[in-house]
Amino acid sequence: MNTIIVTGGLGFIGSNLIKILNKKNFFIINIDKAAYASNFKNIPENIKNYKFYKEDINNKSFLIKILKKYNPSKIFNLAAESHVDRSIDNPKNFIKSNITGVFSLLEAIRTYKKKIKLIHISTDEVYGDIKKNYKSKETDPYNPSSPYSSSKAAGDLLIRSYIRTYNLPAIITNCCNNFGPNQYPEKLIPTIIYNIINQRPIPIYGAGKNIREWIYVKDHCNALIKISNKGIVGENYNIGSGKVLNNIEITKKIIFLFKKKYKNFLFKSYISFVKDRPGHDQRYCLDSTKIKTKLKIKIKSNLDKKIEETIDWYKNRFEENFFKNDKFKNRTGLNI
Repeated sequence: MNTIIVTGGLGFIGSNLIKILNKKNFFIINIDKAAYASNFKNIPENIKNYKFYKEDINNKSFLIKILKKYNPSKIFNLAAESHVDRSIDNPKNFIKSNITGVFSLLEAIRTYKKKIKLIHISTDEVYGDIKKNYKSKETDPYNPSSPYSSSKAAGDLLIRSYIRTYNLPAIITNCCNNFGPNQYPEKLIPTIIYNIINQRPIPIYGAGKNIREWIYVKDHCNALIKISNKGIVGENYNIGSGKVLNNIEITKKIIFLFKKKYKNFLFKSYISFVKDRPGHDQRYCLDSTKIKTKLKIKIKSNLDKKIEETIDWYKNRFEENFFKNDKFKNRTGLNI
């Protein structure tokens, strides 16, 4: 059975990717250090052809042992610190995970010497703040603004250097904002849903005009699998949906869909504008022409339908006390 490693597989995107890969009859190794945003409940208890290791990707000797033991064909690297506000509060954790962690992974693959295809999952934030009507292209220079996006940009550039210097077979993907099941509730969409359920104000930075592109997480994961199969080693690929809204628009959309779905719910939430975060980028938007034309990948999900499904998922999980802690609810910070 073909073996695939997913790092960060207890997290949001990683756990969704594992469940999709599992249905495709792969043996999956999940390496996750089980940090605050990780959740063991994200992976079904009865999952087959699966092995979990609690470990940090900074442990190079451990990674080499795993490579020798399982001889995987691919590694999907989703192990990362991903919250912008937390990177402003404590940049050190982001340097360790997103730069030295990537370095450790690259060195383990290089030391192992056998060909393993690395698919590294990055972000649209590496391109930085972009002008109205422009879409970031794969050939654009990086211009990150936050410690988070800078750490991701550094990881990307390190991988590019290993591709060129050591002929390491890697692909970099840059995706827009994800939403859907399993996302830790400090991020924008689950925070909106959580505050509605708990009849609290919905905190929005500044005037709420910051613009983001949104993709359903399972669409992203399916695109990653296709890129891993059809993408060219050494290339990077933007993954976008074309669904671009500012933060007020996405908030009002969720409020509308929530009220439509749960007509008898006593709705008390309201939008509360909070002090903007330092260096807050105004706009991200990706040009995804390359995956559409070169790899024939199309993102087709209906945004409203997937938001409704996400509302249902979170409403059910909050009632079940799904998340292992509730510290996020005291933060005004949102990854937007």
